[in-house]
Amino acid sequence: MLTDAVILSGPKALRVETLGLKRPMAGDVVVEVTHSGISTGTEKLFWSGTMPPFPGMGYPLVPGYEAVGEVVEAAADTGLAVGDRVFVPGANCFENNVRGLFGAASRHLVTPAARAIRVDAGLRAEGALLALAATARHAIAGFNTALPDLIVGHGTLGRLLARLTVAAGGQPVVWETNPARRSGATGYDVIDPATDSRRDYRAIYDASGAPGLLDTLVRHVAKGGEIVLAGFYAEPVSFTFPPAFMREVRFRIAAEWQPDDITAVRTLLDAGALSLSGLITHTAAAKDAAAAYDTAFTDPACLKMILNWSGHA
Repeated sequence: MLTDAVILSGPKALRVETLGLKRPMAGDVVVEVTHSGISTGTEKLFWSGTMPPFPGMGYPLVPGYEAVGEVVEAAADTGLAVGDRVFVPGANCFENNVRGLFGAASRHLVTPAARAIRVDAGLRAEGALLALAATARHAIAGFNTALPDLIVGHGTLGRLLARLTVAAGGQPVVWETNPARRSGATGYDVIDPATDSRRDYRAIYDASGAPGLLDTLVRHVAKGGEIVLAGFYAEPVSFTFPPAFMREVRFRIAAEWQPDDITAVRTLLDAGALSLSGLITHTAAAKDAAAAYDTAFTDPACLKMILNWSGHA
């Protein structure tokens, strides 16, 4: 089996190339991808060559962990059928020593059926946002967590955090330094952090991944409050101890989503309590992936870039 896929052979060395696919095994399905998303977190670090050492990393690799498409092959015991629309959070299915560390940016994927998550047939390009929505939900959910009353960053993850908070009855404030990104809020306020004099936020969620931010956040958190690191940080994370000591600040890291998070997000979407609209600002044909990745990582106006594989042979 052959497929076209995005290959990252080194920093900023990206192209679309034909690859061999591993033969489906018992319990696998084959998915024809219609859309895949570009992550401005981990994928940007691989693209720029600034990714810290990470298990399984190395070049060449197929990037991406956000793909949505249709099942084109499925055995009877997989629980899926040809024509089902599914979300696939990446796949390690490529031959020729190409790493599938994430592996979603491909026209076809071979994946265990358990990793293919059935979605509404009407969910087109926005279906690729399911993992990011689940990541936002994972940051908020769990034992002894508080809804954010301050979110840092009004990118795609920050917007999803805000929408989930509003859906849960919260009313967060969002910091955004880029004036062009302060629009698109419903049910919450987006402000310039330089204008914020509050020092009593109980739960601050950083969705920016910006370096050197913790000391600023500590100044704005209430005593006994929590700072949640929901982004991905390429540089060492540090803070000045005395101010954090005086406030008895708690720090928490929110990592990868879990199956329960996907289930919860799907329920919210089906109920109309969560919307994925307005988050995709750019779409490009898969054949133009090199330019699309550059735009995704260098254009501040780009919230989310989606590759469209539908017209790709």
